[in-house]
Amino acid sequence: MKFTYIRIFSSLLLVMLLSGCLAPESELAKNQSPNEQQLEQVQHAVETYQEETQGLLPIKTKPDDTPIFQKYLIDFTALKDSNALSEIPGTAYENGGVYQYTLITPEENPRVKLIDLQMTEAIRSVNVQLDIYRNENIYPPFGEEIAEDIYTIDYQKLGFESPPSVESPYSNENLPIVMDVEGKLHVDYRIDLKNALNEYQHDYKEGDDIRNILAENTPFVPAYSIPYTIKDGDPVFSSLDN
Repeated sequence: MKFTYIRIFSSLLLVMLLSGCLAPESELAKNQSPNEQQLEQVQHAVETYQEETQGLLPIKTKPDDTPIFQKYLIDFTALKDSNALSEIPGTAYENGGVYQYTLITPEENPRVKLIDLQMTEAIRSVNVQLDIYRNENIYPPFGEEIAEDIYTIDYQKLGFESPPSVESPYSNENLPIVMDVEGKLHVDYRIDLKNALNEYQHDYKEGDDIRNILAENTPFVPAYSIPYTIKDGDPVFSSLDN
């Protein structure tokens, strides 16, 4: 009887191992947390690729009107094919992770940053309900106007129990999802921008786009953001051109 129990336990243990149920925490965590070493490896690979291709960048082709922080996604296939990178980082979407790797300031000084795909999923889930609503209604479910052509979402019309939000990759605060006059969704980063303006040195003045203060000082870019400027020391919505 004892031998039978041992065989049953051994069989169950094997099944759990094969299914990944007992995968080491380090293996699970590698796909969930930004890794400075992996960022540095990809940065080095991008620089190597650029040197060997006379200035070309390993990026995926995107339409011209793609928002700036989502426009220069890194093409890991190009990096691997050129032997600039031997392995795709475990944190990358292409390898089962929750981040997309992207570049900022590609023309001047290409630097590798991250897009948190948990935000992408949150935006997608709201868009699903928004599309259903707009198939039956002329106007988007505008809530309160919080700036010119920027609105909160009448979440009850979309069947949500509370206003939609996403978890900030910077502060872990819940950032509101807002909507422009055309019904396009954006993340409101004013909480994080206010913190960054207080924490980091800068020389921004009214009229400047201040979003780069987040991208410059952290591993993340403010994806799905509206341009912001500064007024009386506080972040405010700016033009929707970018």
